[in-house]
Amino acid sequence: MERNLRKERIGVVVSNKMDKTITVAVHRKEKHPIYGKFVNKTSKLYAQDDKNDCNIGDTVKVMETRPLSKKKGWRLVEIIERAK
Repeated sequence: MERNLRKERIGVVVSNKMDKTITVAVHRKEKHPIYGKFVNKTSKLYAQDDKNDCNIGDTVKVMETRPLSKKKGWRLVEIIERAK
């Protein structure tokens, strides 16, 4: 049996204060339905970070997973770029 493809998102870590959890802000541009202007939208995702190795400002890739807690349904795949 084959597993379905899971969503992957790239975003920036905005919080790492929780144990083994990071908050990732994912930015996207969406066209306004009436005015047609592109508007910046942000989603905050809670992701599992088992090794606690992410810092604020890191660019990371996260992948959808089964629910790990009430709000957490993503896990860290890789750190793309470290914060300066």
